[in-house]
Amino acid sequence: MNIILRIQRFNPDTDKAPHFQEFTVDVDPNERLLDALMKVKQFQDGSLGFRKSCAHGVCGSDGMRINGQDGLACKTLVKDVAEKEGEVVTVEPLAHMPVQRDLIVDQQVFFEKYKSVKPFLISDDFGQGKERLQSQEERMVFDDTTNCILCASCYSACPVLDEQPEFIGPAAIVQAYRFLADSRDTGGAERFQVLDTPEGVWPCQNHFKCTKACPRSIMITKRINQTKQMIKKDRE
Repeated sequence: MNIILRIQRFNPDTDKAPHFQEFTVDVDPNERLLDALMKVKQFQDGSLGFRKSCAHGVCGSDGMRINGQDGLACKTLVKDVAEKEGEVVTVEPLAHMPVQRDLIVDQQVFFEKYKSVKPFLISDDFGQGKERLQSQEERMVFDDTTNCILCASCYSACPVLDEQPEFIGPAAIVQAYRFLADSRDTGGAERFQVLDTPEGVWPCQNHFKCTKACPRSIMITKRINQTKQMIKKDRE
């Protein structure tokens, strides 16, 4: 069937502001939206800019807004966003990040916020030459957060960033929780210095938009609230 891709375009060398351009694409309903975008780039307009890599929902490269919902083009089937012939599918870049070109955004600030929570194991116990053992129950406390692929879909979906762009964002908090909840980690004090601030964990208002947007089914809002509880406990 034919669908119409309504894609936001922006070339900083020639455009003063973003605009939309429509492309008619012949697709199978079971194809992915990424396939449709590739057809546009290969056969209609080679200047179309978007990121992609593995095309299997692992790398997180092709995060974008599809009909107003944040997610991965490679995990979005055509039939999930277009049910009938000639239907329009609107594709936009992720929000809260500067657009570099078309669907490509500058993720520098996103990754700076991510790095600020020290997303790596910090331990005072060097294991004395042995493995740092951990039970299955201890691992399951934070297991879902290890699935994060840093696609920034949750960051784009977060309405708090509309009003408070300094907010560290859900992805960074989830990765902080991943190590705060790790029985082997002792870096809580360092992370709390970043999280327990007006731009840290507290601006979250439990909209659940981040959880709904996550392509890896991470319980983001729950983990943010658990991080708040950790901070309160640490204060006591």
